[in-house]
Amino acid sequence: MNIEKLPASCLFPSLEGRIEVRCATLMKTVHIVWNWLLDIVFPQKPLVRELERMDASEFSSQAEKTDGFAGKTIISLFSYRDSLVREAVWELKYRGNKKVAELLGTLMYDELLAFLEEYAPLTNFTDPLLIPIPLSKKRESERGFNQCRLLAEELLRLDFASSSPPQLRRGVESSRRGGGVDTVGLNFTLCLNGLRKIKDTPSQTKTDSKAERLYNLEGCFEADSAEVAGRNIILIDDVATTGATIEEAKRALKSAGAKKVIAFTVAH
Repeated sequence: MNIEKLPASCLFPSLEGRIEVRCATLMKTVHIVWNWLLDIVFPQKPLVRELERMDASEFSSQAEKTDGFAGKTIISLFSYRDSLVREAVWELKYRGNKKVAELLGTLMYDELLAFLEEYAPLTNFTDPLLIPIPLSKKRESERGFNQCRLLAEELLRLDFASSSPPQLRRGVESSRRGGGVDTVGLNFTLCLNGLRKIKDTPSQTKTDSKAERLYNLEGCFEADSAEVAGRNIILIDDVATTGATIEEAKRALKSAGAKKVIAFTVAH
Protein backbone atom coordinates (compact mmCIF):
# COMPACT_ATOMS: atom_id res chain seq x y z
CA MET A 1 0.00 0.00 0.00
CA ASN A 2 1.30 3.42 -0.98
CA ILE A 3 0.52 5.58 2.05
CA GLU A 4 1.58 8.70 0.13
CA LYS A 5 -1.67 8.41 -1.84
CA LEU A 6 -3.89 8.06 1.22
CA PRO A 7 -5.89 11.16 2.30
CA ALA A 8 -4.82 12.89 5.48
CA SER A 9 -8.08 11.88 7.15
CA CYS A 10 -7.04 8.19 6.91
CA LEU A 11 -3.55 8.73 8.30
CA PHE A 12 -4.61 11.23 10.97
CA PRO A 13 -8.32 10.55 11.64
CA SER A 14 -8.76 13.28 14.24
CA LEU A 15 -6.73 15.95 12.41
CA GLU A 16 -9.44 16.89 9.91
CA GLY A 17 -12.02 17.38 12.67
CA ARG A 18 -9.66 19.54 14.73
CA ILE A 19 -8.87 21.71 11.69
CA GLU A 20 -12.60 22.20 10.95
CA VAL A 21 -13.30 23.21 14.56
CA ARG A 22 -10.39 25.68 14.60
CA CYS A 23 -11.45 27.16 11.25
CA ALA A 24 -15.02 27.59 12.51
CA THR A 25 -13.76 29.27 15.70
CA LEU A 26 -11.49 31.55 13.66
CA MET A 27 -14.34 32.53 11.33
CA LYS A 28 -16.60 33.39 14.29
CA THR A 29 -13.82 35.56 15.75
CA VAL A 30 -13.33 37.29 12.40
CA HIS A 31 -17.09 37.88 12.20
CA ILE A 32 -17.16 39.50 15.68
CA VAL A 33 -14.16 41.74 14.89
CA TRP A 34 -15.61 42.64 11.48
CA ASN A 35 -18.94 43.70 13.02
CA TRP A 36 -17.07 45.72 15.65
CA LEU A 37 -15.17 47.56 12.89
CA LEU A 38 -18.39 48.10 10.94
CA ASP A 39 -20.00 49.67 14.00
CA ILE A 40 -17.08 52.11 14.25
CA VAL A 41 -16.86 53.01 10.54
CA PHE A 42 -20.61 52.81 9.87
CA PRO A 43 -22.49 53.52 13.12
CA GLN A 44 -25.81 51.77 13.56
CA LYS A 45 -28.75 53.38 11.82
CA PRO A 46 -31.48 54.78 14.08
CA LEU A 47 -33.85 52.07 12.79
CA VAL A 48 -31.47 49.33 13.97
CA ARG A 49 -31.15 50.93 17.42
CA GLU A 50 -34.94 51.11 17.53
CA LEU A 51 -35.18 47.45 16.53
CA GLU A 52 -32.82 46.38 19.30
CA ARG A 53 -34.93 48.20 21.90
CA MET A 54 -38.25 46.74 20.70
CA ASP A 55 -40.13 43.91 22.31
CA ALA A 56 -42.18 41.42 20.30
CA SER A 57 -45.54 43.13 20.79
CA GLU A 58 -44.19 46.52 19.69
CA PHE A 59 -42.61 45.05 16.55
CA SER A 60 -45.78 43.12 15.73
CA SER A 61 -47.94 46.23 16.08
CA GLN A 62 -45.73 48.23 13.68
CA ALA A 63 -44.78 45.63 11.05
CA GLU A 64 -46.97 44.85 8.05
CA LYS A 65 -48.42 41.35 8.21
CA THR A 66 -48.77 38.92 5.31
CA ASP A 67 -51.82 36.77 4.66
CA GLY A 68 -49.89 34.04 6.48
CA PHE A 69 -49.01 31.83 3.53
CA ALA A 70 -46.16 32.15 1.02
CA GLY A 71 -47.09 28.73 -0.35
CA LYS A 72 -49.34 25.79 0.44
CA THR A 73 -47.10 24.61 3.29
CA ILE A 74 -45.09 27.80 3.91
CA ILE A 75 -46.25 30.09 6.71
CA SER A 76 -44.79 33.60 6.82
CA LEU A 77 -45.35 36.21 9.50
CA PHE A 78 -44.59 39.58 7.91
CA SER A 79 -44.36 41.36 4.59
CA TYR A 80 -40.84 41.87 3.27
CA ARG A 81 -42.06 45.12 1.66
CA ASP A 82 -42.18 46.69 5.13
CA SER A 83 -39.01 48.70 5.85
CA LEU A 84 -38.89 47.60 9.50
CA VAL A 85 -39.15 43.94 8.50
CA ARG A 86 -36.50 44.32 5.78
CA GLU A 87 -34.09 45.95 8.24
CA ALA A 88 -34.66 43.18 10.80
CA VAL A 89 -34.05 40.46 8.20
CA TRP A 90 -30.92 42.24 6.93
CA GLU A 91 -29.50 42.55 10.46
CA LEU A 92 -30.16 38.86 11.06
CA LYS A 93 -29.02 37.57 7.67
CA TYR A 94 -25.86 39.59 7.11
CA ARG A 95 -24.76 40.65 10.58
CA GLY A 96 -25.99 37.80 12.75
CA ASN A 97 -27.52 40.35 15.15
CA LYS A 98 -28.33 38.30 18.27
CA LYS A 99 -30.78 40.86 19.68
CA VAL A 100 -32.76 40.80 16.44
CA ALA A 101 -32.59 37.00 16.39
CA GLU A 102 -34.13 36.96 19.88
CA LEU A 103 -36.86 39.38 18.80
CA LEU A 104 -37.77 37.47 15.63
CA GLY A 105 -37.48 34.14 17.43
CA THR A 106 -40.01 35.28 20.03
CA LEU A 107 -42.45 36.31 17.31
CA MET A 108 -42.00 33.01 15.46
CA TYR A 109 -42.34 30.94 18.62
CA ASP A 110 -45.76 32.32 19.51
CA GLU A 111 -47.05 31.72 15.98
CA LEU A 112 -45.48 28.27 15.82
CA LEU A 113 -47.12 27.13 19.04
CA ALA A 114 -50.51 28.50 17.95
CA PHE A 115 -50.16 26.67 14.64
CA LEU A 116 -49.17 23.38 16.26
CA GLU A 117 -52.02 23.61 18.74
CA GLU A 118 -54.51 23.91 15.89
CA TYR A 119 -52.80 21.84 13.17
CA ALA A 120 -51.28 18.88 15.01
CA PRO A 121 -54.48 17.27 16.37
CA LEU A 122 -56.12 17.35 12.93
CA THR A 123 -53.21 15.98 10.91
CA ASN A 124 -51.23 13.81 13.33
CA PHE A 125 -48.36 16.31 13.06
CA THR A 126 -46.73 15.12 16.28
CA ASP A 127 -43.18 15.14 17.67
CA PRO A 128 -41.78 17.39 14.90
CA LEU A 129 -38.14 17.98 14.08
CA LEU A 130 -37.10 21.63 13.80
CA ILE A 131 -34.61 21.98 10.94
CA PRO A 132 -33.05 25.32 9.93
CA ILE A 133 -32.38 25.73 6.21
CA PRO A 134 -28.64 25.07 5.95
CA LEU A 135 -26.01 27.13 4.14
CA SER A 136 -23.23 25.57 2.13
CA LYS A 137 -19.94 25.17 4.01
CA LYS A 138 -18.41 27.91 1.84
CA ARG A 139 -21.21 30.42 2.50
CA GLU A 140 -21.32 29.71 6.24
CA SER A 141 -17.54 30.08 6.49
CA GLU A 142 -17.75 33.45 4.74
CA ARG A 143 -20.50 34.72 7.05
CA GLY A 144 -19.36 33.00 10.23
CA PHE A 145 -22.93 31.94 11.09
CA ASN A 146 -26.19 30.61 9.66
CA GLN A 147 -29.05 33.04 10.31
CA CYS A 148 -31.66 30.26 10.14
CA ARG A 149 -29.80 28.30 12.80
CA LEU A 150 -29.77 31.42 15.01
CA LEU A 151 -33.56 31.53 14.71
CA ALA A 152 -33.95 27.79 15.38
CA GLU A 153 -31.71 27.93 18.45
CA GLU A 154 -33.72 30.86 19.80
CA LEU A 155 -36.94 28.90 19.25
CA LEU A 156 -35.46 25.99 21.21
CA ARG A 157 -34.32 28.31 24.03
CA LEU A 158 -37.85 29.67 24.31
CA ASP A 159 -39.25 26.14 24.28
CA PHE A 160 -37.04 25.29 27.27
CA ALA A 161 -38.02 28.51 29.05
CA SER A 162 -41.71 27.67 28.75
CA SER A 163 -41.15 24.16 30.11
CA SER A 164 -42.50 23.00 33.42
CA PRO A 165 -41.17 21.56 35.68
CA PRO A 166 -38.00 23.72 35.58
CA GLN A 167 -35.59 20.80 35.09
CA LEU A 168 -36.89 20.41 31.54
CA ARG A 169 -35.31 23.75 30.69
CA ARG A 170 -31.90 22.13 30.43
CA GLY A 171 -33.09 20.17 27.39
CA VAL A 172 -32.26 16.60 26.56
CA GLU A 173 -29.66 15.46 24.08
CA SER A 174 -30.39 12.20 22.36
CA SER A 175 -28.18 10.33 19.91
CA ARG A 176 -30.11 9.28 16.83
CA ARG A 177 -29.55 6.47 14.37
CA GLY A 178 -27.67 8.76 12.02
CA GLY A 179 -24.98 9.44 14.59
CA GLY A 180 -26.03 13.07 15.11
CA VAL A 181 -27.09 14.57 18.41
CA ASP A 182 -30.48 16.30 18.53
CA THR A 183 -31.74 18.57 21.28
CA VAL A 184 -35.20 17.69 22.54
CA GLY A 185 -37.43 20.53 23.69
CA LEU A 186 -40.96 20.54 25.02
CA ASN A 187 -42.78 20.90 21.68
CA PHE A 188 -40.15 19.95 19.11
CA THR A 189 -36.63 18.59 18.63
CA LEU A 190 -33.85 20.68 17.10
CA CYS A 191 -32.12 18.62 14.41
CA LEU A 192 -28.96 20.07 12.87
CA ASN A 193 -27.81 16.98 10.99
CA GLY A 194 -30.91 16.01 9.05
CA LEU A 195 -30.36 18.33 6.07
CA ARG A 196 -27.17 19.54 4.40
CA LYS A 197 -26.52 21.92 1.53
CA ILE A 198 -24.05 20.06 -0.64
CA LYS A 199 -23.83 22.54 -3.51
CA ASP A 200 -23.02 26.23 -3.34
CA THR A 201 -25.59 28.19 -5.34
CA PRO A 202 -25.78 31.76 -6.67
CA SER A 203 -27.46 34.31 -4.42
CA GLN A 204 -31.21 33.95 -4.87
CA THR A 205 -31.76 37.65 -4.15
CA LYS A 206 -30.57 38.41 -7.69
CA THR A 207 -33.11 36.07 -9.31
CA ASP A 208 -36.83 36.88 -9.47
CA SER A 209 -37.99 33.97 -11.62
CA LYS A 210 -39.14 30.92 -9.66
CA ALA A 211 -38.20 28.64 -12.57
CA GLU A 212 -34.64 30.01 -12.60
CA ARG A 213 -34.38 29.73 -8.83
CA LEU A 214 -35.53 26.10 -8.95
CA TYR A 215 -32.98 25.37 -11.67
CA ASN A 216 -30.17 26.96 -9.61
CA LEU A 217 -31.18 24.99 -6.51
CA GLU A 218 -31.76 21.60 -8.11
CA GLY A 219 -29.94 18.88 -6.14
CA CYS A 220 -28.35 21.34 -3.70
CA PHE A 221 -29.76 19.69 -0.55
CA GLU A 222 -29.15 16.22 0.84
CA ALA A 223 -31.21 14.75 3.69
CA ASP A 224 -30.14 11.99 6.08
CA SER A 225 -32.80 9.27 6.08
CA ALA A 226 -31.50 7.95 9.41
CA GLU A 227 -32.44 11.31 10.93
CA VAL A 228 -35.65 12.26 9.13
CA ALA A 229 -37.38 9.08 7.92
CA GLY A 230 -40.86 8.79 9.39
CA ARG A 231 -40.64 12.20 11.08
CA ASN A 232 -42.70 15.37 10.75
CA ILE A 233 -40.52 18.36 9.87
CA ILE A 234 -40.70 22.11 10.52
CA LEU A 235 -38.26 24.01 8.30
CA ILE A 236 -37.06 27.42 9.54
CA ASP A 237 -36.04 30.12 7.04
CA ASP A 238 -35.72 33.89 7.16
CA VAL A 239 -37.47 34.88 3.92
CA ALA A 240 -39.61 33.05 1.39
CA THR A 241 -39.61 34.93 -1.90
CA THR A 242 -40.77 32.41 -4.50
CA GLY A 243 -40.54 29.47 -2.08
CA ALA A 244 -38.01 27.71 -4.33
CA THR A 245 -35.41 27.09 -1.59
CA ILE A 246 -37.99 25.59 0.73
CA GLU A 247 -39.51 23.46 -2.04
CA GLU A 248 -36.10 21.99 -2.89
CA ALA A 249 -35.34 21.31 0.79
CA LYS A 250 -38.76 19.69 1.12
CA ARG A 251 -38.09 17.49 -1.93
CA ALA A 252 -34.82 16.23 -0.39
CA LEU A 253 -36.50 15.52 2.95
CA LYS A 254 -39.43 13.69 1.39
CA SER A 255 -37.03 11.62 -0.74
CA ALA A 256 -35.30 10.59 2.51
CA GLY A 257 -38.60 9.38 3.99
CA ALA A 258 -39.88 12.39 5.94
CA LYS A 259 -43.63 12.42 6.58
CA LYS A 260 -45.12 15.92 6.51
CA VAL A 261 -42.94 18.98 5.92
CA ILE A 262 -44.05 22.55 6.63
CA ALA A 263 -42.01 25.75 6.78
CA PHE A 264 -42.05 28.88 8.91
CA THR A 265 -40.38 32.08 7.73
CA VAL A 266 -40.08 35.56 9.17
CA ALA A 267 -41.15 37.25 5.97
CA HIS A 268 -42.51 36.87 2.47
